[in-house]
Amino acid sequence: MSKLNIPPNQRIFKEGELNNAMYIILQGNVEIFFTVNNSQTRLALMKPGDFFGEMALFSSNPRSATARTITNCEVAVIESKQQLENFLVKNPKFAAKMVSIMADRLARTNELLISSMEKAVAKKIEFSTDVGKEHHTDISDVQDVE
Repeated sequence: MSKLNIPPNQRIFKEGELNNAMYIILQGNVEIFFTVNNSQTRLALMKPGDFFGEMALFSSNPRSATARTITNCEVAVIESKQQLENFLVKNPKFAAKMVSIMADRLARTNELLISSMEKAVAKKIEFSTDVGKEHHTDISDVQDVE
């Protein structure tokens, strides 16, 4: 595990990048955000003791958000599952905090997924009940059927 000192307004990682490190903030503040249509949406404002980027240790997927320093920061960098395991063994209080935070994050993600699925199903139902409305033929329009 290494430590980095990062000045304000510096990107730690960018959405879409492949990077396998997790970070723990020792000093300073970091914002996590994603960009859609050139508009940034802040997901979190992190402070000392917070961690981010942990999914990179467990998945080879690109980053889903960008992390940028707000103030001068010192961060611990964990670059492997083994480093994380060693750190958690030496820091059981942090391990308990990490489990709790990850459970909260998973619950929020689950809520967003369910909400999104409910909206998609509602649109599908709405679409299926709208099919043919514009082209509905009244039986009185049918003539000369033998």
